[in-house]
This record gives sequence, C-alpha cells and structure tokens, in this order.
Amino acid sequence: MTAIDDLLQRHIVGPDLGAPDVPTPVPSLHLAVVTCMDARIKVFDVFGLKHGEVHILRNAGGVVTDDVIRSLSISQRKLQTREIIVMQHTSCGLAMITEDDFKDELEQDTGLRPPWAIEAFREVKDSVRQSVERVRRSPFIKYTDNVRGFVYDVRTAALEEVH
Repeated sequence: MTAIDDLLQRHIVGPDLGAPDVPTPVPSLHLAVVTCMDARIKVFDVFGLKHGEVHILRNAGGVVTDDVIRSLSISQRKLQTREIIVMQHTSCGLAMITEDDFKDELEQDTGLRPPWAIEAFREVKDSVRQSVERVRRSPFIKYTDNVRGFVYDVRTAALEEVH
C-alpha cells in the first residue's frame, strides 16, 4: 500500500466531516499565517486554531515569495484578512543547504538550472525579518500595519517574536 492509499483509507474511517458550520471562505479571525511545510509544525495546535479561523499558507521555509504575495493579496482583497503572521522555525531544512549547491544539484540531474530562488538561509531570525519586510513593502498587500514575525522552536514548542 502506498502512503497515498494509506491516507485515503484514513479519510474513509477518520473523523473528517467537512466544515458544515463554516459557510464562507472568509476566515473568522481575518488572519493569514505563512509558515513552513515542515511536517513537525502542526499550525492548528501551535495557535489553538479551529476550522474556519485563518488562512494557512505553507511552503519550504515559510518564506514570503511571489506566490505567497499572490495568495496574501487574494486573502486580503477578496477574503477580508487584515493581519498576517510569518512563522518560521528552528532546525529548518533550508538552513542546511545553500542556494548554489542545490541549484547545481538540480542542474546536474536535469540539465536545467531553476530560475527560482531556493531561499536558503543561515539565521532563521534574519529570514523572518526579510519575509516580514517583503510583506510590508509589497504594493499588492493592502493591510500591513499588523504583520508580525515569529520563530517556532520545534523541540520545545516555544514561540519567539522577531523584531
């Protein structure tokens, strides 16, 4: 059985009943969270979330890329979010690679060098600051007064605000 087959079976016997009590795609807290795709981060648990409260955007590193700006623009302009959390974390895989080495690896394997940035970083707090600034400076993000950045410690579950 593949992992996908396993998950499909879990869905059949699991507790997911959809979201019949959430009639709209507008998140009730009017908040979007940008975070990493790392499987150790359970965003609902980190913030004690309920279905329908926030938009959650995930990618490698939890960095603010052009696609994240695209999603945040839609989230704010069409779905009424007004606040943004950028949350990256300790022991991130992006801190363990370098931009050039990974692009070299991809080019060796495929014959093509990727045009997109890997967004590798050494210091997670610096990466959070950069992502927060990208949000604040984007002409497409309408509400930037309440954009805050955090580092989540995957070992202790501590959440530290980055200024």
